[in-house]
Amino acid sequence: MVPFVLMIAVFYFLIIMPQQKKSKHHAQLLKNLKAGDKILTSGGIIGVVIAVKEKSLSIRSADTKLEILKSSVAEVTERSSDTTAS
Repeated sequence: MVPFVLMIAVFYFLIIMPQQKKSKHHAQLLKNLKAGDKILTSGGIIGVVIAVKEKSLSIRSADTKLEILKSSVAEVTERSSDTTAS
């Protein structure tokens, strides 16, 4: 019985906990998006956020305006310059 409990504990600490942490970080990233941020989507598109809606974003990439789901944002590569230091 002890090895089984130990395996579950190892599984939790190596797989579940890091995934929960990553999920929380991504949710915080999406919550803090604002116009002017430069982003990279999971599809590889680099663009600048024009407008933030409830579930989607309007971005400009080159000469094209796109509307994408917030969930497709992989990372923020550059924050907008109007950010104030806390």
